This record gives sequence, structure tokens and C-alpha cells, in this order.
Amino acid sequence: LIDYQVNKYMNNLIQNYKIILKELTNTCKHITTNKQVRIPKMSDLELVALNITAEYMSINSELQLFRCISGTDLDGKIERSVYNKRKRKLFPYIEKIRQTLSNKFADFTDVFIVDSTPIEICKISRANRSAICATDEIKPSFGYCAAQKSRYFGYKLHAVCDKNGIFHSFDFSPANVHDVNYLNDVKENFQNCLLIGDRGYISKEIQMDLFNYSRINLSVPMRKNQHDFVEFSRMKSKIRKRIETNISQLCGQFTINTNFAKTFQGLATRIVSKITSFTMIQYLNFFVLKRSLNKLKINLC
Repeated sequence: LIDYQVNKYMNNLIQNYKIILKELTNTCKHITTNKQVRIPKMSDLELVALNITAEYMSINSELQLFRCISGTDLDGKIERSVYNKRKRKLFPYIEKIRQTLSNKFADFTDVFIVDSTPIEICKISRANRSAICATDEIKPSFGYCAAQKSRYFGYKLHAVCDKNGIFHSFDFSPANVHDVNYLNDVKENFQNCLLIGDRGYISKEIQMDLFNYSRINLSVPMRKNQHDFVEFSRMKSKIRKRIETNISQLCGQFTINTNFAKTFQGLATRIVSKITSFTMIQYLNFFVLKRSLNKLKINLC
């Protein structure tokens, strides 16, 4: 029975991989990567397709992934250590693929949501002696998550998605950086739209700057002790829940808070792979499989 379940899991992985690789070839074959003197057995696009498939199927460990592809057509195409090194170097390539996929949905709406979520790299008790990302330019720090009412050590992931749940932009910062600082990057990437946030983005100066610079209408709920308090629209509150659901799915199915990386580059590559996988499944659901956009746990094959 165990062997049957393992074989079934392996077959699902290969079938999902082939579906994802086919669509990546159709949509992203124009994206170029660095030229390689010796052509590898597994191309960059095939490697990214395998990476996206592993993230979609919640395979976090590369050891587990290579056990799953043992005895399949992918067996022997690449070594585990080479796979890890090449994946980190392909960070810009994976990000271009994510942007290409998200741009397919760019004309569907002009309503966007901004939010952040903690990326914990280790427990607070280990923070002072942790060597994870300690030598990187962007160093982790202590931060506080108001939603979870807890302190943590690591980074903060800032993201913007549209009201349908498609991620269009994201960035990292140390955990002690305030959410409102990310809006300075948002004004460069968006224009003529409605941007909905939570109370962490209250700033009249930045609100005016967003509108004057890019015609972005920032809408956030007011604090009850603010002058001329106005109740936040129920419709906007409902729309804002979309990004909260997305973050919940990233934490659940895509295990975004499970960290095996030792460097910031490795951590950033893991995060961008998970968000790209998230967007890839949404793309397949909408354009290929003709089903609900955000049903991410349904098998592709």
C-alpha cells in the first residue's frame, strides 16, 4: 500500500510538471537567461518548472523532491547540489516569469490591495546566536506583527495584489521597517488605480504624494480617535480580505514561513518561487483549465 501511494505521488508530480512546463514554454519561452558554455541536460525553463511544481505540491525539502523524481524521466538530469546553486542564480529569471504571468491579468481591474506578512527565519530564543543571513547586506531584525500579536525575528514581505488575488508586486525589508515605507516603491509601479490598505498605511503625506505622483487613490480605515472619523466602506473591507486569504494560502499550502535557507539570496529565491508557483496555478485555472481562479489545492491532472 505504501509503495502504491509513493508511485501515485510520483506520477502526480511528473504529470503536474509536464502541464506546467508546457504552459511556461508557451508563455515564457521569449525570456532569456545567461548563456551557458556547456548546455545542461535540464534547461533553465525545465528547472523552473520543476521548482514551481515542487512548491505547488508543498515539497519543501530538496531531499524529498529528489526522492520523488527517482526512477522517473527526470532522474539523472541534474544533481541535487547543482539544482540548488542554479535555482539561486535564476532568481531574476523566475521573477521575470512571475511578472509575465501576472501581466496576463493586468487589464482585468484597477483595484489593488497592499499588505505585509512576517517572514520568520528562526525563533527569538535563537536570534542572538543565529548565523542565518548574518553576513548579508540586508540583515534580519526584530519586529512585531500586530495581526498575530507577537514578536518575531526575520524579515517582512510586502505585497500588492489585485482584487481577484493576483500578486503584481512584492518586496522584502527587515522586520523593523514600517509598512508605510513600501508605498514609496508602489508609486513607481502603479498608476490611476485604487489602493486599499489597513491602518498600518495611514499617512496623509504619503497619501497625497501617491495621488500627485501616480494618481493612486490610497484608501485606509481611519482610527476611531481621528478627527472627522468616517466608517470604512464594507465593500472595501471585503475586498481587502482577498490579500489576507492569499497570505493565508502562502503560509498554509506553500509554507512560506518554513525556512531552510542560510542566506538572504536563498531565502528570497524560496519566496519568489512560492509566489510564482501561486501565480502559475492561478494562470492555469483561469486560462487553461477554465475553473475558479483561486482553487489552488485541486490537482492539475
